[in-house]
Amino acid sequence: MILFLDFDGVLHPDEAYLVKGRPVLRAEGALFMWAPLLVDTLKNYPGVQIVLSTSWARELRFTRARSFLPPELQQRVIGATWHSHMAANDYGDFRTRNRNTWWDRATRYQQIRRYADRAQLVNWLAIDDAPEGWAEADHDRLIQTDPQQGLGDPAALARLQRLLESATRQTQPRRIERASPGP
Repeated sequence: MILFLDFDGVLHPDEAYLVKGRPVLRAEGALFMWAPLLVDTLKNYPGVQIVLSTSWARELRFTRARSFLPPELQQRVIGATWHSHMAANDYGDFRTRNRNTWWDRATRYQQIRRYADRAQLVNWLAIDDAPEGWAEADHDRLIQTDPQQGLGDPAALARLQRLLESATRQTQPRRIERASPGP
């Protein structure tokens, strides 16, 4: 099971900004204030791996973005929807700060779907506060959070729990009952 994870509007309110290269929250609370809720929820699902689907991976690079997560989540992170090789524009020019790339123009759903298709993922979910552009066929994979409440919203956390439980049941091997021999 892969969990695509956004940061802003999920693990803290969607009011994080870079100030002199450092993330700062301009809302009540603290950066990653709801991350412990995700840690607690995932304790019962050791097979869940995380792919960062956040602009933090682009702005701060993958390793630095991952380092802001609690250690329990860091060890689950296996990749990101953004990779520095994506910094080439439509003409093949490579610039790290280039903002004219496919990734920058794509919706979050398109970024996630591209990763899922390339990795041939079957079992995946996404937690995000941006529902724009989600295909109807994949809408049941989205745990949509309110940008100001994130995973601090009990309804979002309950939906995540339900979807993880459902996905776990579907992937567990089924025991085959053998008929007892007749008389």
